[in-house]
Order: sequence, then C-alpha cells, then structure tokens
Amino acid sequence: MTVTHQESLTSDLDPVVLYEILRLRVDVFVVEQGCAYPELDGRDVEPTARQFWSTDDDDVAATLRLLHDGEDRRIGRVATAQAARGRGFAGVLMQRAVDECGGRAIHLDAQERLEGWYGRYGFERSGEDFVEDGLVHIPMTRAAR
Repeated sequence: MTVTHQESLTSDLDPVVLYEILRLRVDVFVVEQGCAYPELDGRDVEPTARQFWSTDDDDVAATLRLLHDGEDRRIGRVATAQAARGRGFAGVLMQRAVDECGGRAIHLDAQERLEGWYGRYGFERSGEDFVEDGLVHIPMTRAAR
C-alpha cells in the first residue's frame, strides 16, 4: 500500500487525476449523501483554485479544494472515499491546506456533525445554521493569524 498526499492548481492537473477527484466528490456528496446539487459549480477552474488529494495505491482516497475569496481563503469539497475513512487522509489534507493559507482568514461551510472535526484545525462557528441540499451546515472561520 502506497499512500501519497499531493496538491496542484486545477489548471496543472492531469485530466485523469482531475476526473478521479471530481468522481470522488460526486460519489460522496451526490450519491452517498443523496444531495442532488450542481457539484461542478465553476469554482474549480478559477485561476487560483488548488486541489489537494490523497492516493492509496493510485486511487484517489480523499480530496479538498482551496479557493481565494478576495484576501481570505475558502476550503470546501472535503471528501473521503468510504473505504478510506478513519485513516487520517482528510486530516493531512486539511492541515496542508491551512498551512498553504499562510495565516490568512479561512472560511468553510461544515456539515453540522463535523463542527468538532474542523475545530481541531482552529475553525470556529461564525454564523447561524443553514440548510443546504437537505443537510444542516454551519459557517466556520479560522481567523487570520
């Protein structure tokens, strides 16, 4: 078993790797969680969009994306393949993304059940609960440092 953690601007990604990242996101959010929504929202092709992913024997096992929102940053689309959960892949990617932000404020919208997990990386609730695609979410922010 060979595990790697990688990151790249979306524009620099091999098309097959990008396909596998997007397929994992659809598998988790649309199929597994039953949320019919526009997963391909146009933000992945922004010039500064970065993809982070973990592979396990060449299969994409976890992913997240990092976007620029003005001076702040936004982490989203954090997903781990069902068979890879509990192995720490998303945590490694989250820490790498936080480090990449260089002390800037970072925002994300967390599924309510994951508030504590994001809290491990310095995120705190920054607004009221809201329902998106049938799931309760909370806005969270990691303050600039």
